[in-house]
Amino acid sequence: MAASTHTVTNQAPPLVGYDVFTSDRALAEAVERHLAPDLLAEARDDLSLLGRATGSAQVREWGEQANEHPPRLRTHDRYGRRVDEVLFHPAWHRLLGKAVSAGLTHAWGRPGGHVRRAAGFMVASQAEAGHGCPVSMTHAAVPALRAEPELAAVWEPAALSHVYERELRPVAEKPGALLGMAMTEKQGGSDVRANTTEARPLAADGEYVLTGHKWFCSAPMSDAFLVLAQAPAGLTCFLVPRVLADGSRNAFAIQRLKDKLGNRSNASAEVEFDGTTWARRVGEEGRGIRTIMGMVAATRLDCVLGSAALMRQAVAQAVHHASYRSAFGGLLVEKPLMRNVLADLAVESEAATVLGMRLAAAYDATDSDGGSGSGSGRPAGSDGRSDPEQERAFLRIAVPAAKYWVTKRCTPVVAEALECLGGNGYVEESGMPRLLRESPLNSIWEGSGNVQALDVVRALRTEPAALDALLREVGAARGADHRLDRAIRGLLVELADLEGIEARARRLAERLALVLQGSLLVRWAPPEVADAFCAARLGGDGGAAFGTLPHTLDLRAVVERARAAV
Repeated sequence: MAASTHTVTNQAPPLVGYDVFTSDRALAEAVERHLAPDLLAEARDDLSLLGRATGSAQVREWGEQANEHPPRLRTHDRYGRRVDEVLFHPAWHRLLGKAVSAGLTHAWGRPGGHVRRAAGFMVASQAEAGHGCPVSMTHAAVPALRAEPELAAVWEPAALSHVYERELRPVAEKPGALLGMAMTEKQGGSDVRANTTEARPLAADGEYVLTGHKWFCSAPMSDAFLVLAQAPAGLTCFLVPRVLADGSRNAFAIQRLKDKLGNRSNASAEVEFDGTTWARRVGEEGRGIRTIMGMVAATRLDCVLGSAALMRQAVAQAVHHASYRSAFGGLLVEKPLMRNVLADLAVESEAATVLGMRLAAAYDATDSDGGSGSGSGRPAGSDGRSDPEQERAFLRIAVPAAKYWVTKRCTPVVAEALECLGGNGYVEESGMPRLLRESPLNSIWEGSGNVQALDVVRALRTEPAALDALLREVGAARGADHRLDRAIRGLLVELADLEGIEARARRLAERLALVLQGSLLVRWAPPEVADAFCAARLGGDGGAAFGTLPHTLDLRAVVERARAAV
């Protein structure tokens, strides 16, 4: 008998069979910090249930299947009639069903709803990120719909539903619905004022027909879309349903699906409106950008949360691998240099999580129908900053700054985490290449880096309360760390001189985000995490690559905190 030459040793077991929520200490602590006590037990139970499902081998397999079998466009039926349908693998529908049933489209008007949903969105995105797109857009559509109460009365309950139904039918016949948006066009991209799609009013008040195209329409099998088009009074927001009230299909021609770098499970399409496409106006004519901005801001926060989720999963995989893999006489996680790399990655991941959840708490404070939902009188955030107007001003500047910085940090974090697995990480079966392909997405969607940086500048110029709210937030940590104090002073100097500010917009957005992250970590993170962040990100005691933290820090504790308990 031939001797065995294929004994498998020194390979890390797959990271499955664990609770994605409770194993993420930074996330679990954020939920406890920002939710009122009377909501905590139920929220923990719900999030742990979702966390165990997300960490299961079954749901991980669904994520793989949804990406290995991308959506297919079916323009016509067998008889030549246009149907304009996108066919998905069953795993896609299972993932969407689990996300909707977990309440990931239900935040508005729910006590503590934004914090609960944000945490759930971060958990679910770690199994598969693509299905987060329709979930995010459905959640974000609610504030725009409220500009037209008659429409909101029909569509908001369907959007907030915990029931996912894939079939296209009139909304009145469905227990739940998904909503998308189609804003950008070939010639304009993020410059939506350059849109050429036309809206012609019909006899019935608020009804129009559209003629034009949309260059990016994600999740085209959603039940309705928020669209910008040029009406007689200017750029206006419209709701375009896929199926009309009488059961007939609206004119919504899907021309092709995009062949994307990542996000392969999710369909992104080019669509045409042929002059008979029926639409309902949302808000006033000529006020389309104002109407849609509530949706855009909410999806930008989801970009932050989605990037934080990708970073967390990448770091969890890297720490898990290093905890089992031996080289040069010991476990990788015990090697000083590898420990430095893992700790540096973990600090970046925690900073993103803490910032994203703080923004979600601010949303709870501004949601007049939701808030903390506590009868105890505790504010929406345990830090005591629950004044709605102050929190709204804080969001105005903090969301674009966070969207700019956190999404840009995602790709280098994921790439370094992949390298921690060596050649194994470069192989598709590890799951790391899928994370890497997904990692640039959130910095592009909902306005790329320049758009976000310039939005920060716009907030500084036009809304003084936004800067006041931000400075009040970071000021809560003044005196706790000398490096943070120095960074705050440097930021104030930068803000005092607005000369050439447009060319400095990225630099300014970065500094705002770093100071904000540092202030939150100093207040809420363990000392070893805050110390590492302030040293490397604010104090100049770190390099351009990960793994350059000062060796005198308690890096072992930082890495242990990031370990996913299996």
